[in-house]
Amino acid sequence: MVIVGVGGLGCPAADALARAGVARITLIDRDLVDETNLHRQVLYTDADAGEHTPKAVAAAARLHAVNPGVRALPVIADVTSANAESLIMGGAFGPPDVLVDGLDGFETRLLINDVAVKHGVALVYGGAVATRGAHGLLVAPALDGLPRACLRCVLGDVPPAGSQPTCDTAGVLGPLVAIVGSQQAAEVLRLLALRRPSRELVSFDLLAATRGAVDLAGAHDPACPCCVRRAFRFLDAPPPAASPGLCGREAVQIEAPRAGEPPDLDAVARSWAGLGSVRSTPMMARLRLEQSTVLTLFADGRAIVEGTTDPAAARALYARYVGG
Repeated sequence: MVIVGVGGLGCPAADALARAGVARITLIDRDLVDETNLHRQVLYTDADAGEHTPKAVAAAARLHAVNPGVRALPVIADVTSANAESLIMGGAFGPPDVLVDGLDGFETRLLINDVAVKHGVALVYGGAVATRGAHGLLVAPALDGLPRACLRCVLGDVPPAGSQPTCDTAGVLGPLVAIVGSQQAAEVLRLLALRRPSRELVSFDLLAATRGAVDLAGAHDPACPCCVRRAFRFLDAPPPAASPGLCGREAVQIEAPRAGEPPDLDAVARSWAGLGSVRSTPMMARLRLEQSTVLTLFADGRAIVEGTTDPAAARALYARYVGG
């Protein structure tokens, strides 16, 4: 199985599944552990934040410590239209039976929905913001003989920018993500072990103590452009050059150049000598230019620029200190 996003939702889902004995789990995440994650991302420690360990790596190590029989494969990558199919369907463990959505952005969620529909993979959706959560099994095989909605059936399209609360604008309650992530793990186990998929998309407000549900057979759109017409808009779109909005972080992600060789991280780190505080590992090179400006370059050429939310400023720093 594959978990995309090992943050507030992916952590409790992965933890519960590893403890239940799911033997092979691919963990895909683009980010580093930060101290702002620790109140809700339960696989990580203060030491992980201090070392700026990639989330996928720290999560895989923790799952192995919890259950040495689990093969947890960390993948440090941002899932985009350029790599989504190869990362999800072409991993070391082969095509997954289940794909778990641990993401926090609508466009990436709709991208992995495209992959799930195209390849017939069950998609376990989860969402959490402020005190409201939702979960459900989408794009599942029709084990009960009923059509089942995909995420595009439910959402329709990407909501207009600024129209929906995000974890940056509204925050997120720590216990909320634990509940949603655990429910996602239960969806996986219900499907894999019992072959009895749930039929509802459940939503709730933890503090208001309210609950609602949508029947996923009834929510299926017979004119859906994705699961009916098989037009994969998000999978076919060009990847963005920069992606602001790492949840809870003042940071911008710069995508790797489409052409060229992967960076030599040791050489890059040496070229940064004297510019600021430099740290290099086989997975990344990290340059702290001043207290609030940090550039982290990954082995695939992707970078995270901390200390700004301006994509143009982040790209300028990338061009200055990395090239391109």
